[in-house]
Amino acid sequence: MIAYIIRRILYAIPILIGVNLITFALFFIVNSPDDMARMHLGMKRVTDEAIVKWKQDHGYDRPLVYNGDQPGLSKVTDTIFFQNSVRLFVFDFGVADNGRDIGFDISQRMWPSLAIALPTFLTGLLVYITFALLMAFFRATYIDVWGVILCVMLMSVSGLFYIIGGQYLISKMLHLVPISGYDDGVHAFKFLVLPVLIGIVGGVGGSSRWYRTIFLEEIGKDFVRTARAKGLRETTVLFRHVLKNGMIPILTGVVVAIPLLFIGSLITESFFGIPGLGSYTIDAIGSQDFAIVRSMVFLGSVLYIIGLILTDISYTLVDPRIRLQ
Repeated sequence: MIAYIIRRILYAIPILIGVNLITFALFFIVNSPDDMARMHLGMKRVTDEAIVKWKQDHGYDRPLVYNGDQPGLSKVTDTIFFQNSVRLFVFDFGVADNGRDIGFDISQRMWPSLAIALPTFLTGLLVYITFALLMAFFRATYIDVWGVILCVMLMSVSGLFYIIGGQYLISKMLHLVPISGYDDGVHAFKFLVLPVLIGIVGGVGGSSRWYRTIFLEEIGKDFVRTARAKGLRETTVLFRHVLKNGMIPILTGVVVAIPLLFIGSLITESFFGIPGLGSYTIDAIGSQDFAIVRSMVFLGSVLYIIGLILTDISYTLVDPRIRLQ
């Protein structure tokens, strides 16, 4: 088990290095510091002096990967690559263009993102699996047919409709919760109810239909027919056999999504004014703060790789045969 986990972690290291190199190339080679300066200054005719000053202010006046003017290790360390990419491996995100510490902002903004994403994820997972099992239990009946129709209808509606419609109906017309905003402590509850509810409703269609497909595939296998032949009740067959054996494909989507909960939802946080990492990224893109965008891209890659490792570990718990691979 330990050797399996170590092997998966070692596989992730070159992937993370490759992502870092690609990110560096996109931000500093394809889009050079001179281009960043012109975009950030926002003027049609930018003087060379203004570009040089902007690069000096943001630490982009160094050579990209090799500084021949410096002695010793400084030839490598006093470069844009080392200062802005290598340091990301120790989660030193540096300073944003507005002078704020990016690492501190991330540590503060991750909690509002979790406050929305975690209840949406856990409650949604319970609702989706329960609804899918219900359709599988009443398969080929009107409940199953109308359940699938409902899922397709919900899948066909844009997520923006749920957000705008929910704000208009629940907040503006019924005045049950605020339209947007956020507060600390228990006072945050009234601001989180609506985005969590919308997040769950928006995912019912796709997730429940997918889980239903998994359960129906398991129901047709030999071990289920054997369980029925032994006289087990249908509910016992569903929960003890079908659900258990359908966990591997379910875990593929579930466990990978867990680390991404820290990133937050870009659209939801922006519409509801939640000061999480999603709105942090959107604001950085709008203000052309390349340091924040680069940090969030790297952080998202790290969290996704962690999700893949957790998925592999969870597979071994569900099916111990995978440990031998």
